[in-house]
Amino acid sequence: MEQRIQDGKRHICEIGMKMWQAGWVAANDGNITVKLNENLFLATPTGVSKALLEPEMIIMVNENGEALEDSAVRPSSEIKMHMKCYELRDDIGAVVHAHPPTATGFAVAGIPMDGYNMIETVITLGSVPLTPYATPGTDEVPAAIAPFVPEHDALLLANHGALTLGTDLLTAFYRMETLELWAKISINAHILGGAKELGRENIDKLLYMREHYYQMSGRHPGYKKYKTHV
Repeated sequence: MEQRIQDGKRHICEIGMKMWQAGWVAANDGNITVKLNENLFLATPTGVSKALLEPEMIIMVNENGEALEDSAVRPSSEIKMHMKCYELRDDIGAVVHAHPPTATGFAVAGIPMDGYNMIETVITLGSVPLTPYATPGTDEVPAAIAPFVPEHDALLLANHGALTLGTDLLTAFYRMETLELWAKISINAHILGGAKELGRENIDKLLYMREHYYQMSGRHPGYKKYKTHV
């Protein structure tokens, strides 16, 4: 377990740097958690740039988000949001929160990314809903995301940013990367006349691939939530 903890801390620092380099976070924005077991998690500290993380800064917390060791730094103020994800999904091993500029633009504009219009995103993300507004660092945030976490691997947080979930940290990071690229492509498609939806038959095939070939969670919203005429 000790080696796993040390490896996990180093991996969080590496991903934090990649988030900063990608321009998804500024100043002390964003947070990362990794699940070690049902009662033990690693979390980034509050008030530290993701570009300046060191392994000794990463904090071990319990399932309630409480620090388990004395430290000069505290867990992120958004720890409750992360813990709600683990509570609702036993398949989740890591959670990433960031402010990728284009995807966050959708969140600030109040526009969900819930169309099935790009092959890769149907397979890797499904649809991405917009959660209700919630004050950061409060119990409003876990309450706002709770209805969406069971069926979605990526969320837009109204007027705030984005949240991605994964079986491991690299998967959660990749989903954030895919979300931001999709947001950029969606803007370009809008300029060119609007994204073209894939249609029910094609969506069914892609969701089957998502579950059986790519071993994704298989979670996606029901067709009653699918907006286009199929």
